Amino acid sequence: MFERRLYFHIDWILIVAVFALCAIGLVTIYSATGGPTGIYRTQIYAIGLGIAAMLACMAIDYRSLADKSHLIYLAMIFALVGVLVFGSVRGGSRRWIDLGFYNIQPSEFAKATLALMLAKMLGESRRRAFTNNDLLLAGILTAVPVLLIARQPDLGTAVTLIPILLTITYVAGMPVRYLGILALVGLLAAPFAYQFALQDYQRERISTFLDPEQDPRGAGYQQLQARITVGSGGVWGKGFMQGTQGQLRFLPVAHNDFIFSVLAEERGFVGVLVALGLYLFVIMRSLAAARLAKDRLGAYLVLGVLASFTFQVVYNIMMSCGIVPVKGLTLPLLSYGGSSMIATLAGFGLILNVRMRRFTN
Repeated sequence: MFERRLYFHIDWILIVAVFALCAIGLVTIYSATGGPTGIYRTQIYAIGLGIAAMLACMAIDYRSLADKSHLIYLAMIFALVGVLVFGSVRGGSRRWIDLGFYNIQPSEFAKATLALMLAKMLGESRRRAFTNNDLLLAGILTAVPVLLIARQPDLGTAVTLIPILLTITYVAGMPVRYLGILALVGLLAAPFAYQFALQDYQRERISTFLDPEQDPRGAGYQQLQARITVGSGGVWGKGFMQGTQGQLRFLPVAHNDFIFSVLAEERGFVGVLVALGLYLFVIMRSLAAARLAKDRLGAYLVLGVLASFTFQVVYNIMMSCGIVPVKGLTLPLLSYGGSSMIATLAGFGLILNVRMRRFTN
């Protein structure tokens, strides 16, 4: 459990940067929803639960958590199966478990769980060199939650698990040529996946991304409005609760998937630079925690958590700018989403855990 001497090794600077992003998110959600709405209050509640989750993930030694990673992984798999059986349905997707007082989305917690499991498997101090069997087992451990989450359907969250696998296996010793082979296989399989694996609405998103003007009032509406919102902010922005796109509800789900667009409209290029600077600082500071880790287990755990976080940040921002197809991916720490907030803060709790225990035996 948490020892008093560990207080001196807590990375308070990283904590301040993380909660600065949370504060920006709260202000932007307040504006996007028109005031202290239920959505805004729920986000405050989620941040409170996220702080508790962060403290819990900091308090227990990450090596003890890794020793129980197989049990945590199995619990996560059972939760994902439970979602498919008796989960709540919203917007045509079955992603949540209704606890009565709170709706929880287990797929968000799959990211840190998978990072912990793979870090334990590949980061043991006395293990042999990386082998093809290691890659196969890591692939299977990743494929199970990916397929379960994709069945909800929630392809966006499912894809965020792939960077965890690639990052941890790469730093564990996977040959670089394997990445080239995987990229080639993915490229060759893309036409077949587009035709047979994707659902109609997913294919529509891809075709709309290539030419959103073909259906500006339907499938292309979100992407076009997101671009307009981002570009209308100018250098200094239109001001708090003064953005026409967000305030007049031209931009759908502005408080969730497209929170970055609202930020860009109201705070302008300068506000965007501040937010991006904070994200870059958080990422670089977390990379420093991986470099300072006392063992491979800790380094792999930090890199796994960070890989999913970074991928999600980059994809959401690119999506808001119209550079990639629209997917249901939140912007971590800024977007509305209770489970996303709790899981993200818990992940940073693991990063802080590794850094502050770098001098322990």
